[in-house]
Amino acid sequence: MRNTLHSRRTFLRRMGLLTAGSALSSQTLNQQLYAQTAPKLPKQDLSLSFSNLHTGESLKTTFFAEGQFIPESMQEISRLLRDHRNNQVGEMNPQLMMYLHDLQQNLGVNKEFQVISGYRSPETNAMLSQRSNKVAKKSLHMQGKAIDVRLPGTDLKQLHKAAMSMKRGGVGLYTRSQFVHLDVGRYRYWGS
Repeated sequence: MRNTLHSRRTFLRRMGLLTAGSALSSQTLNQQLYAQTAPKLPKQDLSLSFSNLHTGESLKTTFFAEGQFIPESMQEISRLLRDHRNNQVGEMNPQLMMYLHDLQQNLGVNKEFQVISGYRSPETNAMLSQRSNKVAKKSLHMQGKAIDVRLPGTDLKQLHKAAMSMKRGGVGLYTRSQFVHLDVGRYRYWGS
């Protein structure tokens, strides 16, 4: 009887934690997931600069300070990286921001990323995947886990090679369209 009672209490406690956890915003969950999977969280403040080539908007923001992501900055980033075709804003993944920051550090540059594509709504992704076989039907852009960028003053092949060496996720080179695709999915790479 005692084991059954103990098991029931344990079960109820865990269910309570799951229920409480579901009340957290996905931003908080993303931060917690990153904290669990990150090798070591930095102690210094981290900043990024972006220029959205489709909207003409720019942003320079500190997205990480005092050991945590800054929700307001992450919201500003998500707004800037919205789907420019229909203005839908999707939540950008904090791991992707760390990836971009670390990539700049590896290259020794501190310029703004020129953004070709950040978040992509399911409608936009479906339209693009019908037009081109190079657009994945289940693209990580729809989850805020992918971005297509250029880095002024950095050769695309150099950017591609530096990102591949980090082994953080997908890295695609699109020389014709002049951008590098980066995502925080499984490690893989491709080039054209």
